[in-house]
Amino acid sequence: MATLQPVVTRVRHDTRRRRLTVLATTRVTPNMLRLRLGGPYLAGFVSPSPSDHVKLFVPDGTGGQIMRDYTPRQFDVTAGWLEIDFALHDAGPATQWALQARVGDVAEIGGPRGSQVIGGPIAEWLLIGDETALPSIARRIEELSAGTPVTSIVAIPQDADRQTIVTAADHWPLWVSRSDPSDPMPLLAAFADVPLHPAQFVWIAAEAGVARALRDAALARGVPADWLRAAGYWVAGTADASVKDL
Repeated sequence: MATLQPVVTRVRHDTRRRRLTVLATTRVTPNMLRLRLGGPYLAGFVSPSPSDHVKLFVPDGTGGQIMRDYTPRQFDVTAGWLEIDFALHDAGPATQWALQARVGDVAEIGGPRGSQVIGGPIAEWLLIGDETALPSIARRIEELSAGTPVTSIVAIPQDADRQTIVTAADHWPLWVSRSDPSDPMPLLAAFADVPLHPAQFVWIAAEAGVARALRDAALARGVPADWLRAAGYWVAGTADASVKDL
C-alpha cells in the first residue's frame, strides 16, 4: 500500500504592478508594524497560500526604487484592501519607509508571481519561525479548518511582541524570547521539547542559518523530507537576500 504524502502544488499567476495608497498604519506590537494598503488597482489580486510574497517597491533615497518581499498578511479584494506586516528588527529602506508612511502615501506592489499550496492528508501542523515569518505563520493558523491541530514556535525580541491569533483551529502557541535572531539555539531548544506525530507537516522560516539548523534537527528526529519545508527569509549580514528552499 502506498504511503500517503502531502501534496505540494505550485501555481503561477499573471503579475502586474499595482499602485495603492496607505489606508491605515497600526503598531501591532512594539516590533511589528502593519500597513493597510488599498485602491481600485487591487482588483484581481490573488494570494492562495499563506507563504506567498509580494514585491513592495519603495524609494531608495537616491531617486530610484528598491524592492523587498513581504507576505500578504490579510486581504479583502472586494473591500479593496491588503495588509502587510513589517518586522522592525530590520533597519533597511523598506522598513524605514513603512515607519514614515502616512495615510494617503502611495505604495506599489507586484505579484505574487507564484504560490506553493500545501495540502493533502495533513492531520496537523508544526510551524516554526522568527518574527519575519510570523505574518505567514499567523495567516496559515487563521486559515486552517476548524479543529485542525497546529503548534507554532515563534522567536520574538520580547514578550510584548506576542500576538493573539484568532482561529477555529486547535492552536498551541509557543513564544521564545531571544536577543540574537541569527542564533538557532532558542528555537532548537523549544523544538526539542515539542512532540512529533505522524501526518504532521513541519514548516520552517527564519534567518537562513537558523532555518537550516531547524531543518536538520527535524530530519534527525525522523520527520520525512516530504513532510518538511524550510526557507531562509533573510540572511544575516546580507541585505535583500533569502534562500527559498533549504
